[in-house]
Amino acid sequence: MNKDLVVKRRGLYFEEFEVGQRIITSGRTVTESDLVTFAGLSGDYNQIHTDAEFSKNTPFGQRVVHGLLGLSIASGLAMRTGVLEGTVLAFREINQWKFIKPLFIGDTVHAVMSVKEAKALPRIGAGSLLITVELKNQQDEVLMKGEWTALVLSKPGAA
Repeated sequence: MNKDLVVKRRGLYFEEFEVGQRIITSGRTVTESDLVTFAGLSGDYNQIHTDAEFSKNTPFGQRVVHGLLGLSIASGLAMRTGVLEGTVLAFREINQWKFIKPLFIGDTVHAVMSVKEAKALPRIGAGSLLITVELKNQQDEVLMKGEWTALVLSKPGAA
């Protein structure tokens, strides 16, 4: 009996993206463990993130999750959709990123991505996508937003 597992390509090629196309990710709940792990990895132990008693006396009234962790989660959610798996060559730029509202432990977030521009780069067998990204919480409030530029492979044989 053949027990080989055949994994098919999940990612979309550059030519399969269209300007105006929207991709909505699944949700993910941000945990205490996420915050503590990120603080350790980044070395950012700012009290607003790590000291519950200190944070009670801030305008937020509680600890705030690192903004850069929110950005990282947005990136992970984008990859979980599978649309870039195996076809993304490079994550080139983060443009005009804005942190609008705080992200808290216990928030369930999802990302909304929209293809804003597509530029073929036949010389390298790929294309450049400008993607607007919004990270939203469980109340559908935009917590952060901006634009990402990614290089995505062209279909084999595309000229």
